[in-house]
Formats: sequence, C-alpha cells, structure tokens
Amino acid sequence: MTATPGHLLAEARALLPDIVAVRRSLHRLPELGLQLPHTQQAVLAALDGLGLTVTTGERLSSVTAVLEGDRPGPTVLLRADMDALPQQEDTGLDFASEVPGAMHACGHDLHTAMLVGAVRLLAARRAELAGRVLFMFQPAEESDGGAQYMIEEGLLDTPDGAGIAAAFALHVTTRFESGTVHLRPGPTFAASDQIHLTVRGRSGHASAPHVSLDPIPVACEIVQALQTLTTRTVDIFDPAVITVASIHSGTTTNIIPETAELHGTFRTLTPQTRRRVREGIDRVARHVAAAHGATVEVNLIEGYPPVVNDETVAATVRDTAADLLGADLVHRLPQPFMGAEDFSYVLRRVPGTMAFLGARRPGDPAENAPDCHSNRVVFDEPALATGAALHAAVALRCLAAR
Repeated sequence: MTATPGHLLAEARALLPDIVAVRRSLHRLPELGLQLPHTQQAVLAALDGLGLTVTTGERLSSVTAVLEGDRPGPTVLLRADMDALPQQEDTGLDFASEVPGAMHACGHDLHTAMLVGAVRLLAARRAELAGRVLFMFQPAEESDGGAQYMIEEGLLDTPDGAGIAAAFALHVTTRFESGTVHLRPGPTFAASDQIHLTVRGRSGHASAPHVSLDPIPVACEIVQALQTLTTRTVDIFDPAVITVASIHSGTTTNIIPETAELHGTFRTLTPQTRRRVREGIDRVARHVAAAHGATVEVNLIEGYPPVVNDETVAATVRDTAADLLGADLVHRLPQPFMGAEDFSYVLRRVPGTMAFLGARRPGDPAENAPDCHSNRVVFDEPALATGAALHAAVALRCLAAR
C-alpha cells in the first residue's frame, strides 16, 4: 500500500468515524491519574487484531504497543496521554462526561484516538517499515508524571539495545485553526515547579494586632515581592513566570491567625533561570518574613523539566507536515508556551519533538474560544484525521531517513 501523503490523509479521513467513536467513548468516561482502567481497556480493544506486541504497566494503566516492520531498522516512538482533569464539564455536548467532577478538558481523549488511528494506518504498511514503531499510551500527564513511570518500567529499552531514534507527540489546542500544525525547535514547554510557603506569626485578637504578629500582611508582601523578583532579576529573553494561585489563612473575623499558607508555581525554560528563581523565592520569602519578625517555611517541589524539541526532528516534522497538509498550514511557533508537559522526560533521553495541532471549530472566535483546561472547551473532531495521518507520516519519514 503506497504511503504517499495524499494516500495517508485520505485513509485517515476514511477512518475518521471510527476515530471519533474512540474519542467519544473516552470522553464520556474520563479517568484521573495513574489508574485508568476503562481507558486502558478501550485502547487494548482498539489495538486488538493489528499484529502488535502489547504490554501494560505495572504501577499505572499504561499501554505500550510495538509494530515490527518487515525489515530491520531503528525505533520511532509516538506518544499519546490518556488522563483527564478534575473539573465539571459544562460543554452541553451530547457525549459529555458522565463522571461527576471529571472531564477531558485538555484533549487527551483526542490524543489517544489519533494515535489509535495512526496505529491502524501504520499496521497496514508493515511491509514499508524498516524498523519498528513504539506506541506510548500514557496515564497521569496532568498529575503524577506518568511518562517517568513508564520510562522506569522500561519504555525506552529496545530489543537491539540501540535505543529510540526519534520521538513525536501532538497536543491539540483551540488557539489555532483546525488542521494546522505549529512547532518550533528548542524550548517549547516550560519547567513547572511548585511553591508552598507557610508564614508563621502569632495568633491573637483582631482588636489588638500590636500584641500579635499577623501573618496575612506578611504573606501579601511576599506575593508582591515575588513579582518584583521576576521583573527585576530575570532576563526577559529567558523568562520566568511566578504565580501564587491560592492563599489560605484564618477561620473567622475576629481572630488574627497563627499562619498563612501560599501555594503556586514557577515556570522557566532553562536550567540557569530555574535555579536563579528557586534561590530567589527562598531568599525573598525568608527576608520579607524576617523583616516583620515572622518566620516562613519554604517548600519548593521540583516538577516537570522543560520540553526541548530536537532541531533535526523538528525539521523532519515540519517538512512532513508540509508535504502532508501543504506548507500554508504549517507554522513556526514564535515563542515557547509556559505550560508544562511530562513528554519532557522522554525528550531528555530521546531526540524528539512535540507539536501543536489546531482544533478550533470553524466559526468559533479566534480571540476567546475556550481552550485546554476550560470546562467549556470543545474541539473540532475533523482534526483527528489530520493528527492520525501526521503521526503515521512522521514515523514513516523518520524510518525512511535511517
């Protein structure tokens, strides 16, 4: 079967009803975290009969599937994340979530369905493959770093010991017109680390703050000082974002509390700025607290590293997408996205690329269409065919180039 870009895209579009059915099944029954039993079974059922070597995770509900080509060669990894988010859906879709407090609000149901479609396209082309394709269906991107769990369980260990030659993943977004592809070499997603601060003062009556030590204004001053930290000590061309997302203190109106808790994140693109901001948060919090006679407990938890796209693989993906879709639908991202993605754990060990796939419905306003992590986000399902075809085309191009 010929693997020209036109044939791949046409076949993916013919498969679209089946791909949509997989997506909607997953969307109705979203699951959170490391354990996704329904999702895992749906993926296993979709892969059944395609001649793959399939394994499942030990500590998580992952699925790993290997398609062996008819000729020897390297291994290319294609990845989809499968978990949902803990929020109530408010889209009004007739296939909306049936699970209270859970929703596929980041498009992982689309990612999984697209990769299932790519498996079918590539399984029909086994004779053209000089090597193997490793399909990575991953839980817990949103929470526990499921990619790292899968790596620890041997995801990247190949039978020939040569490792993975290239890795590729897609992320849908309504920021861009449906069916368009957006990518860049170098840093593409940020590292994301957690901030947990507990300011400790001295409790007392609200009528006599002078004999207490109120932690709330100290906490507020720390928040302001952290914003100055980013604007006055961080290079604007190597950016950082500090967000204090929640503050908790007190129980009623007439008691000065003992403590005030601050929780948030800081996001960076390079190791040097990550280290500089980490040291700065600790220093600012401690010294502001000390200036008021308070103390502070600082707990900074390291999260996902940045996603850094390999220049060679990014160029391959760009050229493949242009051949598949037309150059006018492929765009270079002008700057990184400061969200985080645990595909970064794969890219620390394998040259690879993550790209964005536009999935904004025609007619939705470009400037304010609900996007990932919104309880109202709705994606354009025809983009699923584009994503499935692009996954398959990238694998074929990477293997052909070896």
